[in-house]
Amino acid sequence: MAINRDSRANGGQIGGLDPYVLAEALIGRKIDRQSTTSTLANFDLQSGYDDLADVKHDYVLSITGPKPDEPPKDVHVGCINPYALVETLIGRKIDKCSMASVQIISDVLQTDYDELFDMKYNSSLYAGLKLNEQDRKAEELSEQDVKIISERDLETPDLSQVRKTEDLEKLGLKDILQTQVKMARFRNGKLRLVLHARDVGKTVSNREVTMTLNELALPFRKEKGEWTPPNSSWEETYTNRPNNRRIIEELDRFQIGDAFHTRHDFHNTYSRNRFDDPVQGAVGNSWLIAALFSVFWANPAIINRRTQPLEQPGHGQERKKRVFSIKFHDKGGDNNAPTDTVEVNYEVPVNNSDHEPIYCRASDGYEVWPMLYEKAFAKWVTGNSSDRPDITQIHNGDPIKAMAQINDKDPQYFFTDRHSTQDVLGLVRSCSVNYKTINPISAYTHASGHLFRGSNLVANHAYSVLGWSSFGQKQYIILRNPWGVTEPVSVTTYPGLLTQVEPELWPPASLLDRGGVLALEASAFNEYFNCIGVAK
Repeated sequence: MAINRDSRANGGQIGGLDPYVLAEALIGRKIDRQSTTSTLANFDLQSGYDDLADVKHDYVLSITGPKPDEPPKDVHVGCINPYALVETLIGRKIDKCSMASVQIISDVLQTDYDELFDMKYNSSLYAGLKLNEQDRKAEELSEQDVKIISERDLETPDLSQVRKTEDLEKLGLKDILQTQVKMARFRNGKLRLVLHARDVGKTVSNREVTMTLNELALPFRKEKGEWTPPNSSWEETYTNRPNNRRIIEELDRFQIGDAFHTRHDFHNTYSRNRFDDPVQGAVGNSWLIAALFSVFWANPAIINRRTQPLEQPGHGQERKKRVFSIKFHDKGGDNNAPTDTVEVNYEVPVNNSDHEPIYCRASDGYEVWPMLYEKAFAKWVTGNSSDRPDITQIHNGDPIKAMAQINDKDPQYFFTDRHSTQDVLGLVRSCSVNYKTINPISAYTHASGHLFRGSNLVANHAYSVLGWSSFGQKQYIILRNPWGVTEPVSVTTYPGLLTQVEPELWPPASLLDRGGVLALEASAFNEYFNCIGVAK
């Protein structure tokens, strides 16, 4: 559709469709017209044609692109969102952008922060999974492999009377000469050692979990009957969400700095900045949340985000029941069921301390459709007729197949050890228009590796692939962590990874909440990621 400059300057409504209205209908959200226009203008001036100077053509070109690999068996991708887990355990919000949050997470999860995101350290974020070191992939633990530990198991001895290293052996540190050293520093004639000492005091791990963590994140029920997470209740989200009440109360009058604003100003500000991108909760189903966002990002029209009241037998209010209806598709294997349309009500588990959702939620804290998609998927997979399905039953899985279960397309897998950097980048580009994916793509990392320490990327974790970008001589693949947050600046760094993705680098960034959005150099992608896939 051609639109002349005059019609575009007047909103595109003279002699044609308003391009902003059309684009908003396609992507399912509002566009900031002023910032988008200036951003795209600047990008067009600096980008021009693709710079292909660093792309090698030492292989046979193909119109159809790289050939998909055989679908894998037993994919167990999943890492718990540490922010959501810790907030659930302590019953209050933490500042995700603060350095203080790093120490809080480390203390609550009883693990050094740099050991949380690699399976070789047996972090509690991988509860219920173990590392297959030879294949660098995750495997499931059985219920017999997982041990429930008590507060007494976590108690540590009094070290105030330690005077010699042999005293540590008396306190339970076995064979101190063979104890592994994590860190050694020598300063002013004093040797400072950090030793691994689980013989002295246990910590929570992937195999040894507290009863609370087991009930929150693992499928091994110790008590039979209807499942409800610890310190939580099933709450009707449509009418009882605290954010709904807060927003309504603040609509009439709110303050920014010293200025008071009207209801109209608040509506414009809230609508322009609201993003309902799905964020993973306190269970390891990054595979599902990444898949859900990948489908939503590529084609929002596929995702049902609204419901209608369903008439039920009875009188008055008893006749009206608000129901969320979603169709999932049979693709075989685990976490699967026959193709069916699932209906769920608006009840989700919320923390009794702060009334916040425990599992999947929207990044704006307002919309409820991501919570209900997760709940409906759990109900579909488990075959549970109850509207309170056990969400922990989907604590690990396959993100590429999950995309196909949502949009009913064919899942295609591309393992990075069988495809070059150019193949992977070409796949992303071929599934994108204007740097943004139009076919849903997701990817998952290796389960372990030295690169994960200090890189801001997580092992055995699923990411949404949102598109690609070219900046100078560098080609980037744009990713989103389903946690909806990246680590605070200066905690970890990697030269080929950008944790601040602005519209100047990648124009579609203005269309989503940029929390958790990363730009990884294509040359580094194959080092971190085990597999990338598309559902089309």
